[in-house]
Amino acid sequence: PPALLARRELLARPQALTAVHRPRSPAELEQGRRRLAYDELLLLGLAWSLKHRQVRQNAKGFGYEVKRSLLTPFKAGLGFELTRAQKRVINELFEDMRLPSPMTRLLQGDVGSGKTVVALAALLLAVENGRQGAFLAPTEILADQHYWTFKRFLAGLPVRFELLTSGVPKARRERIRRQLEAGELDLVVGTHALLEGGVKFKNLALAVIDEQHRFGVRQRTTLRQKGAALDLLLMTATPIPRTLALALYGDLDVSTLDEMPPGRASVHTEHALEERALEAVRRAAAAGRQAYVVYPIINESARLDLKAAVAEYERLKTGAFAGLKTALVHGRMPSAKKVAAMEDFAAGHTDVLVATPVVEVGVDVANASVMVIQNADRFGLAGLHQLRGRIGRGAHPGQCFLVSEPRTDTARRRLQVVCETTDGFRIGEEDLKLRGPGEALGTAQHGELGFEAADLAKDADLLDAARSDAEALINEDPDLVKPENSGLRGRLVARYRDRWQSIDLA
Repeated sequence: PPALLARRELLARPQALTAVHRPRSPAELEQGRRRLAYDELLLLGLAWSLKHRQVRQNAKGFGYEVKRSLLTPFKAGLGFELTRAQKRVINELFEDMRLPSPMTRLLQGDVGSGKTVVALAALLLAVENGRQGAFLAPTEILADQHYWTFKRFLAGLPVRFELLTSGVPKARRERIRRQLEAGELDLVVGTHALLEGGVKFKNLALAVIDEQHRFGVRQRTTLRQKGAALDLLLMTATPIPRTLALALYGDLDVSTLDEMPPGRASVHTEHALEERALEAVRRAAAAGRQAYVVYPIINESARLDLKAAVAEYERLKTGAFAGLKTALVHGRMPSAKKVAAMEDFAAGHTDVLVATPVVEVGVDVANASVMVIQNADRFGLAGLHQLRGRIGRGAHPGQCFLVSEPRTDTARRRLQVVCETTDGFRIGEEDLKLRGPGEALGTAQHGELGFEAADLAKDADLLDAARSDAEALINEDPDLVKPENSGLRGRLVARYRDRWQSIDLA
């Protein structure tokens, strides 16, 4: 609309197109780009506003009551006091879940901030009210870890729960499916296996998606369809910069765990030579502690001069780690072997775990104090931060060694950032600056935004302007039927007609 263009001092669309295709100067090119970027961001803002209104009109049809029959013994049995941040976020979740419209909340918290306990409290509220809950993880190793965490924290409570992944034997899988449909299970922890058509619930009320950026919109939509007016909690240990969160989730409610549980040891990170890193592993093992050595790929690659986990495992086992109990875990191993190797390491039967990034998220071994990341320049910032989060989870200070010969300025900068800070939010912002939103988000999510002119790394001001303009427009003209808004309505329909599902509130 002309009034908006004047207020925001933006070029008319024909001028902007000329400026982009035949610019007379870099300044004119940027002026044209910003005008087209504003268009994209305004349409996204309008789509969000309309979608939010749609969802708010969707009623759950039942109400939660905080009964504390499970929550009180759960908290008492934890063996530790919840942090102030955990208590605050649990209250935010309970308030949301008690509203008449479905909850969609993003829970972000750095590695080790205690998200699983918070999610469990929300799931128990559903169970106390006679409903079912589902916890979805991106990998079998992670689902298995969460299942054991549930076992530990729910011991002695009358809560029926199971693990459902493709690695579970077929007969047991079939039994679990029957139990879910009959309402004989309260909770289920699983992977993509939960999304299969044959998995039906009697009354699923809350779904928790861990490491949500690893799931595409279609998968989240599939999960939503397994329960009427489902409450959804999305969790991420990769804190999302505010601009990305706004573009991806609109004004989705965000809860942040910004406090670490007491007793977590500090972690020192350095860019080091391999010899120094392996010596630290030997010292840790001699002191009765454990270590990870992580490689970016499984087998040797002719294209890249990368050390591969399988060959390196053989080399280290008979060389630098001779006399130590060393094991190997990677993504292509059979599921049962992978889980067995992880459980052996968690139980302290193994000194050193040589691995690919399958250990990146969720692996919780308090006795592990050293992390060696080989070819560290091949990992993104978020990946390096996640890997480092595997150590320092107990009383012993952690040491993280980045072994690498970076060949580009960007790679050097990544290593420098990881050595300088352990703050996941700062790392998220740097990641966005260094890689841009496409890679920082992963192609699935970024592709869904479909931007051509907008650049989230530098258009934060435009995004804010476009969002407030979109809200004002929808408040004045909820269905965009005024004559001056007809062009906008047409472009909104054209852009999002086939992607309305991807303007999912998740």
